[in-house]
Amino acid sequence: MQKNHHFSYVIGAILILAPMLAQAETKDINQTKFSKQYAGWAATIEQTESEDMLATYPASVILWAGSTFSHQYNSPRGHKFAVADASHSLRTGVAIPPGGNGKSASCWTCKTPDAPRLIKEMGEEGFSGSNFVDLGPEIKSVIYCSDCHVDGTAKLALPRPHAQNAMAKIGLPFDEQNISMQGAQTCGQCHVTYYFQPENNNKVNMPWIFGNTADAIEKYYDTRRFYEWIHPISKTPMLKARHPDFEQWSRSKHADMNVTCITCHMPTVTDKNGNDYTDHKVSGALIHFDQVCAGCHKSKAQLTATLERNKAEVDAKSRQVQNLLVKAHYEAKAAWDGGATWPMMNEGIMGIRHAQWRWDFATASHGMYAHNPKEGLALLNKAIEQVSAARDVFKQVSSQVGAAKPVYPDISTKAKAQAAIGYDEPAAVKAKQAFIKEEIDKHWHPVATTGY
Repeated sequence: MQKNHHFSYVIGAILILAPMLAQAETKDINQTKFSKQYAGWAATIEQTESEDMLATYPASVILWAGSTFSHQYNSPRGHKFAVADASHSLRTGVAIPPGGNGKSASCWTCKTPDAPRLIKEMGEEGFSGSNFVDLGPEIKSVIYCSDCHVDGTAKLALPRPHAQNAMAKIGLPFDEQNISMQGAQTCGQCHVTYYFQPENNNKVNMPWIFGNTADAIEKYYDTRRFYEWIHPISKTPMLKARHPDFEQWSRSKHADMNVTCITCHMPTVTDKNGNDYTDHKVSGALIHFDQVCAGCHKSKAQLTATLERNKAEVDAKSRQVQNLLVKAHYEAKAAWDGGATWPMMNEGIMGIRHAQWRWDFATASHGMYAHNPKEGLALLNKAIEQVSAARDVFKQVSSQVGAAKPVYPDISTKAKAQAAIGYDEPAAVKAKQAFIKEEIDKHWHPVATTGY
């Protein structure tokens, strides 16, 4: 009996220790080999602040009517929250009925290293043709070392096919660049604008065939007669810009001086033993003013004041464009309701399309007021010209057809703007919460709930 009793203790110890031993054997090499960089990456969980951009800019709800961007649009948090924020967003929806279509799995592309893995396993179109929620249980890691490096090494990598193709399009194939440009490209594979190709199962594509300026991308879209959705108010075929940070940086003074994303947002720091390493807690440049800014900027206070002035100017110009666009959408509606035809409306509708594209390209960028304010303000000024010309067209057409005066809604708050487009946010939140409780919390990896 005593022998059996002892044997049971041994078996119990093995059962307890086995998972621990397995975990030790499979411990991520990056965590041990690059411990300081790993600690910096892990510290992005401290970057919890996020702003409800629709509450700050309610006019955006009208501009994005017909698109899920009018449902929810928050400023980004730290990299640690990438999977959770995508999972919980109202934009990614809920469970898909059998035979139905939901958001493309392409929405996972820049949130996790599981995306390149799944692309290799399923093929690009197999991955992109899947539903976002159906692949949710497959997502087990948030933005990580292998998104930017050959796993287990410091060598830079560009694992996403859409980025490899795009960099080659503009004459910057990744393997032929110096380490500085490669560093910028690893950020640029995600901090960039893109769209989903409808003819290729919603595969991610960067529209750079003619170049990566707002004008060149617009030419590409217009040539293809591409649009993401038809605006329900003005009937405009719409375009959407998505954080074109790499594009705007590439034409900036910083780029001319070989100052990249890494230089400012992931600077070289020194540990207590005097060893240098790259800080992987991606953060604002001003935090590291002495290391990264002081070489060119004499005073932190002066630079801060310049950035605040740029930001205020961009914000004021952006709001001006937004308000003009809201009026244009409703003035187009009045003309349509009055009996206008496409030949009469085409010029004005294209004016809305092009003006809103430039507004979006200027303001969707993270920190455009710091990266390239000159380009951003030029885009907004051009947008004012274009939307003003469009409004003149709608005024003339309305006069010709005897249309009633346009009715502009109250968009002083997000709730009022969403009510104007018929979006029931409380109902959407209720449905999303039920999906989170029944699906995400029970069947997805815990990384999908980080911070919630």
